[in-house]
Amino acid sequence: MGRKSKSVPVTVFAGKTWETLLLKSLLEDAGIVVFLKDEAIGTLAPWHVGPGGTGAVKVVVAEEDFELASQIVNEFKKNIKK
Repeated sequence: MGRKSKSVPVTVFAGKTWETLLLKSLLEDAGIVVFLKDEAIGTLAPWHVGPGGTGAVKVVVAEEDFELASQIVNEFKKNIKK
């Protein structure tokens, strides 16, 4: 029987709900499986998961997708500040 490797989850971005949903869509369009951590509580009570409620929702990807995801996140951050 073959040995399956376990994928390690890595946080690539933390922000407001609307930011993370946009980024999730961009990452999924690139073929990356994405998980939003603290989506519900980060929306209802963000101060419970982030200091001052900032960065309450986290975008999590598999470690093997980190490099490509980071490129997309960097481009997203650059464009969102315009």
